[in-house]
Amino acid sequence: MFRKAAVTTVSNGNYLQGQANGRLPSMDSGQPAQEGKVVLKKKVTLLRGISIIIGTIIGAGIFISPKGILKNTGSVGMSLTVWTVCGILSLFGALCYAELGTCIKKSGGHYTYILEAFGPLPAFVRVWVELLIIRPAATAVISLAFGRYILEPFFMQCEIPELAIKLITAVGITLVMVLNSTSVSWSARIQIFLTFCKLVAILIIIVPGVIQLIKGETRHFKNAFAGNDASVMGLPLAFYSGMYAYSGWFYLNFVTEEVENPEKNIPLAICISMIIVTVGYVLTNVAYFTTISAGELLLSKAVAVTFAERLMGNFSLAVPVFVALSCFGSMNGGIFAVSRMFFVASREGHLPEILSMIHVRKHTPLPAVIVLHPLTMIMLFNGDLYSLLNFLSFARWLFIGLVVAGLIYLRYKRPDMPRPFKVPLFIPALFSFTCLFMVALSLYSDPVNTGIGFAITLTGVPAYYLFIVWDKKPKWFRKLLGK
Repeated sequence: MFRKAAVTTVSNGNYLQGQANGRLPSMDSGQPAQEGKVVLKKKVTLLRGISIIIGTIIGAGIFISPKGILKNTGSVGMSLTVWTVCGILSLFGALCYAELGTCIKKSGGHYTYILEAFGPLPAFVRVWVELLIIRPAATAVISLAFGRYILEPFFMQCEIPELAIKLITAVGITLVMVLNSTSVSWSARIQIFLTFCKLVAILIIIVPGVIQLIKGETRHFKNAFAGNDASVMGLPLAFYSGMYAYSGWFYLNFVTEEVENPEKNIPLAICISMIIVTVGYVLTNVAYFTTISAGELLLSKAVAVTFAERLMGNFSLAVPVFVALSCFGSMNGGIFAVSRMFFVASREGHLPEILSMIHVRKHTPLPAVIVLHPLTMIMLFNGDLYSLLNFLSFARWLFIGLVVAGLIYLRYKRPDMPRPFKVPLFIPALFSFTCLFMVALSLYSDPVNTGIGFAITLTGVPAYYLFIVWDKKPKWFRKLLGK
């Protein structure tokens, strides 16, 4: 059946590889550390936790294209309302994850919580889709934005060659992988710096916007709810876009075992981060509308650049640089967090054993980090990235909804579980309903792409029985899996 996770360890070169059967204790389990055992150290402080969440949520979207919400709502007032409501809903989801992170003190995020609540099959399907498609495609997309905007100041008068974008993107991806393989401390410090750059970039937009409001530039807010009527299908799609813009609040839960004092720091980091991001997003959109009309915003390819060109003159050249740094921060935070999901899945026996190895000197899950590099490069140079993300975007909300539903289930299944942080029951109920409603809506509004994504996700079921359950594997097949 399942390969048991390793407890005792034997030195093998630069890595420690498990040899004995049994479940690896979490860092807060109270079990004594065994001689020679190497673990991931608790280096994520409250400030680093905040930087992981903010730095991963704020990518290129708020600077480039907030027009998806405006297009589907039909008015300035309704678009600002959707931005606010999506921030509140995301806070609800983050609070649910804060409860899960303080009562289940294992890293791994979605994977770990689904495993605890519903068992190994859905947990394996989640990590299967994440490893093969979602994370490589998502990393390639955000890194392409990094490549495009880091080159923007050098190609002001002409179109940027696609090959140049992909080459600089490949360098950026490799740099992030090396950084996360080399040092937890340095990747966290750089994440703090990049988060600071993101907040500066947002302030560069918000402050001139506030000055415009003080000057009386409110003509675009008159009759704010007048305009094209939002269709019945348009408004839910606007919420879908908004929730995607806020996604990333769950990444701190991927590194729970590395958080100092998780009972206190996880809820604090989540609440502080979501308040900062929600206020920042809403005020940034308000700032846009002080200078740009709704029609102009819909025609703009990069709203922040258009806004800066009108108000800041030559200083607008700095905006693409800040956008590129913002994308780099999202790449760094995403890889730092998701590599821990693969590490934990390997530890539980759901991925090849090599992915649960830790570098002896650097104390980083190096194999779990670099496994993403070849897959991401394949996606970057050969894949139809945006189609893949469209196919599988529903899978993210399906599994997040499943995780939060699992919180409700665990309340009844394991009522005696210690819960240092506990949310009112209506919060997970409302949030899980919202997620599952968006999934159902995507099946109705875009059955072809969603159906393809659903089929790709279902490939995890035969893979589970082939790689995990099947006992009588040939010797070469077991060796391939590291068993």
